[in-house]
Amino acid sequence: MLGIALAVSAADDFKRTEDVIYGRKFGTALTMDVIEPAKPNGFGMVFVVSGTWKSNHASIVPKYFNKVLERGYTVFAVVPSSQPRFTIPEIIEDVRLAVKVIQTDAAKWKVDGTKIGLSGFSAGCHLALLAMEKAGSVACFFPPTDFLNWGQTGVNGAGVGPLAAYREIFGPKAGTEELGRAVSPVYHVSEKTPPVLLIHGDKDRTVPLQQSEVFIEKMKQAGAKHKLIVMPGKDHGWATIYDDFTLLADWFDQTLRGIQAVP
Repeated sequence: MLGIALAVSAADDFKRTEDVIYGRKFGTALTMDVIEPAKPNGFGMVFVVSGTWKSNHASIVPKYFNKVLERGYTVFAVVPSSQPRFTIPEIIEDVRLAVKVIQTDAAKWKVDGTKIGLSGFSAGCHLALLAMEKAGSVACFFPPTDFLNWGQTGVNGAGVGPLAAYREIFGPKAGTEELGRAVSPVYHVSEKTPPVLLIHGDKDRTVPLQQSEVFIEKMKQAGAKHKLIVMPGKDHGWATIYDDFTLLADWFDQTLRGIQAVP
């Protein structure tokens, strides 16, 4: 649940630096892969590698980033810590740390540290949204955003109710309003929230479309730049999803680079 399967393939015309350490946790290295395009544009995209809050370095497949690499974006594929060893509140801190380290080392990677894009699928998108205060823009797919109103108003899914099977990864405060608000991106939106694009299928049986809708409505109320693209007939992931990374590139071109399109 809350994940998407990634196949293994090869990619062309890029430089990949594997296992760059951005932190340590209980003696274990936290790493990311840096994938540099042939013609960098000076901007970076952090892709949070997580599905159901499980992280796996083997899921990093550079070819899948071709649509943003072709546009010149340097991709930072960040692998945070993972359940069941760690809880969602603990995993969130890894993503925030990774963004901070990338910004500190921006000159090394030849990117603008003040304008970093964040992305991910499902749980990865959820984590990206919880680190959005550190980003210049966010563009990602079908995230959980409001665990206190899961699918409809008043349904608590913060490790209880419809998501009771995931109680352990919510931590000891699972089911409480305090925890639900802390790990739900919708409660962290303000007028200072960076631009956010969400892409969500209208037939998603894993994360309700309602989760993206309520987040975008909160963005609208706050006066923050926002966009929701609803994919007709699509479930929680689809075969051509990597072609839709063009939508991410377009969004980052607009919100990070200040241009509408690249010739």
